[in-house]
Amino acid sequence: MVNYSPHTESQLTSSTGRNATRTGVSTNIIISVDGNPVGAVTKLSISESRQIAMIDEVGTDGHVDSVPKSSTSISGSCTRTRFDNLRIAAAFSRGFVHVCAQRVPFDILVFDIFAAEEDSNNASLSGITGHMITTEIKNVWINKIDVTYNSGDFVIVEDMGWEAEQIFSYLTDGNSAYAGSATSARKLRSIFTDPFEQQADTGKRRGALDAAGLINAVESA
Repeated sequence: MVNYSPHTESQLTSSTGRNATRTGVSTNIIISVDGNPVGAVTKLSISESRQIAMIDEVGTDGHVDSVPKSSTSISGSCTRTRFDNLRIAAAFSRGFVHVCAQRVPFDILVFDIFAAEEDSNNASLSGITGHMITTEIKNVWINKIDVTYNSGDFVIVEDMGWEAEQIFSYLTDGNSAYAGSATSARKLRSIFTDPFEQQADTGKRRGALDAAGLINAVESA
């Protein structure tokens, strides 16, 4: 029996042919702010976007080049059931209730322990070993809070929107968590890596376009 799809090479079983779970699931996600886990979260959405300029010229029917024309914008939302008598801002370790009260931004940490191993003697995050992926969302500002009171469902649900300055991810050892690295069970035949992309991905720099040699950089996978 093969342990991978013959066409896509998707893993079907472990390398020994035993059953295995390869699908990423949100039950292995821990959201934390200032060292406090954020409980009762039913949905966390993260969006990264930037605009791309298409370069045209007279006499050519098509784009001759393309380049980002804006910095990457990071935004998102969180849906939380009001639980433990905590409103959503308090659950994110903020000492206020309303959006207008925020004076200082905060950081959100998301711990993905799907590929990590847990020390049976220590159930806390400090006992996690192996390839845990940590995502940091830096300098978060709340831009909206929606509260729903519903006569058909007495459970109070709050939605919080936010924007941030930077986002990056890294493994427990500080290295990048890109596909094909130590986190991936499937090893790709080839994958293009650039040192400046790796630095931006792990938070060592704000972006990769300001590094020297951009005009000579080529994809060489």
